[in-house]
Amino acid sequence: MCNYCGCRDFPLIGRLSEEHWQIEETAGALRRAINDDRCGEATSLLDELLARLLPHTATEENGLFAELRAEGSLTEAVDRLCAEHDEIHGVFGAIDRTAPDWTAVLEALTKLHRHIDSEEHGLFPASVIMLSIEAWDRITPQQPAVGR
Repeated sequence: MCNYCGCRDFPLIGRLSEEHWQIEETAGALRRAINDDRCGEATSLLDELLARLLPHTATEENGLFAELRAEGSLTEAVDRLCAEHDEIHGVFGAIDRTAPDWTAVLEALTKLHRHIDSEEHGLFPASVIMLSIEAWDRITPQQPAVGR
C-alpha cells in the first residue's frame, strides 16, 4: 500500500486503504487455504472475502468513482476499475460451493491484487490532485461531533 503521497490523510482514502489491507489479508489466507487443500476453510474465506468486497466496491463506485467521473479526467481509468470489480465479483460469486473451481479463484485473486495496487498507487493519489475540495466534502465520511 502507498505510504508516500499523503493521500491516506483524506478520510475516505484512508478508509478505503484500510479496507484494501483487510481484503488483501483475507485474500492471502484464502490463497494459502486453497494451496494447502483446506477446502472447507477456503470456502469460508471466499465468503468472508465477498462480504468485505461488496460494500467496499459500492463505497468506491458510489463515492470516489462517481466524483471522478463527474470531474472527467480519469473516466477511462474509473471505467476500467469498475469493469474489474464486476469481473472479480462475478468469478467469486459464481463459484459452486459444492465443487469449487479453485483455479478460477486463484486467477481472480491475482487480478484483485493487481487491481488494488492500481487503485493504491494510481487512482487514489491522482484523485487527491484531480478532485475539488467541494467534491471531497461530498464524499468524506461524517465524523461525530466531539462530546457526543
